[in-house]
Amino acid sequence: MVIIYATFPIDPQHREEATELMRELAEQSRSEDGVIEYRVGADIEDPNTFRFFERYEDEAAFGAHAETEHFEEFESALPDVLAGEPTVTRFDIDSVADLEL
Repeated sequence: MVIIYATFPIDPQHREEATELMRELAEQSRSEDGVIEYRVGADIEDPNTFRFFERYEDEAAFGAHAETEHFEEFESALPDVLAGEPTVTRFDIDSVADLEL
């Protein structure tokens, strides 16, 4: 499994546009083969910071996602709405266990 955790600082003047871009990307990405989970949320302490949490069955699913039209459109529009550098962390996981808290 491939897990992606990404943070995007958004220019407040472009927040509405960025929100729509992310909403469309998430919606379309959830219907892709091999996507287990695809979530985007605004940080409660900084509403102009958005966090992505993505889970893919495997490397092939992640690679296919990066080649979709909706991802490429998002990627090309992103520089116009950012307020800084995004951070992306990738985790390659062999197995997942549910934790009881």
